Amino acid sequence: MMNKTILKHFGHKHIEETEIYNAYKIFFGTLVSEPRLKIINLLRNGKKNVSEIINNLKMDQTSVSHDLARLKRCGFVNMKTSGKFRYYKLNEKTIKPLMFLIDRHMTQYCAHILNDVKGGK
Repeated sequence: MMNKTILKHFGHKHIEETEIYNAYKIFFGTLVSEPRLKIINLLRNGKKNVSEIINNLKMDQTSVSHDLARLKRCGFVNMKTSGKFRYYKLNEKTIKPLMFLIDRHMTQYCAHILNDVKGGK
């Protein structure tokens, strides 16, 4: 059963439940990318321009630009232009608290899996 709050967001448009699940796939697909997760975690410490992201993460400009476009399009980051620079900042209202919850969940329920994989059973 789909959450009625999500369905209300689409207003009077008729939207199929499968279309909502496609939106979930887009959201979680954004998080499944390691480079995008690295950018998200870097931006947890404050806004950065593209050059700062490239230098901090040792990634190429094209990849960073594509990842930032996806993050921006999905509302994970906001962008502001200042002079000749574009600064990216984590969405403080939704994504920053979500990442805190994810960290808490991983620490409690998933961290032991890493130990098992590393052979530290």
